[in-house]
Amino acid sequence: MEDYIVEMRHITKRFPGIIANDDVTIQVKRGEVYALLGENGAGKSTLMSMLFGMYEPDMGEILINGEPVKFRSSNDATAHSIGMVHQHFKLVDNYTVAENIVLGVEPMKRTLGIFPSVDLKTANREIAELSKTYGLEVNPTDVIENIPVSVRQRVEILKMLYRKAEILIFDEPTAVLTPQEIEFLLKIIDGLRKSGKTIILITHKIEEIKKIADRCAILYRGRLVKVLDVQSTSSQDMANMMVGREVDFNPTKTPANYRGDVLEVSHLTVQNANKFDVVKDVSFKIRSGEVFAVAGVSGNGQGELADAVSGLMKVYSGSIKLCGQDVTNDSIRQRLESGISYIPEDRQGVGVFLDFTLGDNLAIRKYYKQPFSQGGILHFSEFENYADKLIDRYDIRCGQGRKTSLRSMSGGNQQKAIVAREIEEHAKLIIFVQPTRGLDIGAIENIHKQILAERDRGAAILLISLELDEIMELADTIGVIYNGQMMKIADASTLTSLDVGRYMMGVKEA
Repeated sequence: MEDYIVEMRHITKRFPGIIANDDVTIQVKRGEVYALLGENGAGKSTLMSMLFGMYEPDMGEILINGEPVKFRSSNDATAHSIGMVHQHFKLVDNYTVAENIVLGVEPMKRTLGIFPSVDLKTANREIAELSKTYGLEVNPTDVIENIPVSVRQRVEILKMLYRKAEILIFDEPTAVLTPQEIEFLLKIIDGLRKSGKTIILITHKIEEIKKIADRCAILYRGRLVKVLDVQSTSSQDMANMMVGREVDFNPTKTPANYRGDVLEVSHLTVQNANKFDVVKDVSFKIRSGEVFAVAGVSGNGQGELADAVSGLMKVYSGSIKLCGQDVTNDSIRQRLESGISYIPEDRQGVGVFLDFTLGDNLAIRKYYKQPFSQGGILHFSEFENYADKLIDRYDIRCGQGRKTSLRSMSGGNQQKAIVAREIEEHAKLIIFVQPTRGLDIGAIENIHKQILAERDRGAAILLISLELDEIMELADTIGVIYNGQMMKIADASTLTSLDVGRYMMGVKEA
């Protein structure tokens, strides 16, 4: 008999308008890396949220070490040695690393032998020792809001380990990481497995599953399709089962048809809040019908470059022209009206209003224009018709249609909504920053086709991505940024991935 540490039998979970999980059964062996693969909205996170006690199943049962359990809260799951790293971290920004990790299970001491208080000195020492043991080194006294995303993720992992979790659930753990950080995380997961932990990995990145997972359960629209041995199954077969059709890994790219200049950036310098130059004397042009891709390791100024062009950051010196018109000092609204669309990196902080409905978010760019508004009066029937059209056209998965709250949707479907809203503007310049981060392979394929379709329509595309494969696949021209400076600008056909990688590391031409 197999030694299953986790069994979820015939699990069904319904939400208004949608069956998130439909009679799903999975069995996880002790000490394995078990992957859950599926499209955005396939039901992966919902299934694991039930295992972690955040939801209760409508039907079915959960067994831990062969014993039936009922979890009323995440505290119940924690008591059964289950931990979860959520896609969107659950950390208190103004607390220290150690304070976040011990929150709820704080080591206590008594001042003057009478008054109870949190023993932070002991907490700091224990966290430092634990982080070294697992290769997750952090500074216990750092404040969360001052540390990068990859370190915050280590804090989430340490929260599980501090509570002595044996079953570790990772929900889309690489969605917010750079390629280098992803490699480091996969090594950490492998180390946790070797130390005896059982890992359940929620993802839609097949290449990561091939590197680290033993078995893979594929979910499609809430139903279990198949459980596969990872090493004996091809990536193409996994992709096809995940999206329910044949996936084209190489979209057709027609020869570029360049027309006039759309964007001209001249000697642009941008400073951060500390008055430090993060974009340094950068100049480039993007033509109509061209994908200009900016490659670079995260944190080298590419995000600030996009924000400066869109108006989210002020320009310190230099100029930005759109179709010959100087927009350097224009407001965000003026730039949008001039013909700029922007898909930002921070989709939840900048791209959407989480507490608005999907329909309202889709209309943000149009609500003050006819036919959506006339004489200051909003015409909600236009909102509804427009939302229904975009939901269908862009395959946005939502339980209650246009009335769905953005907060309740998966991150990938939030991203689809932003892309749909911005592409429908048919702008002269479209800025894509990490457009496929957190998306499944089917959605990535679709967005790549949309980017190329907009380029063929005659739009100028500024693409900023940390995915080198994405840049090599889509770019007509590549600019490589390092430490805020543009190291190289060249026709994409003249550069190899190795060439781009060297420039990304700061290597100058001989």
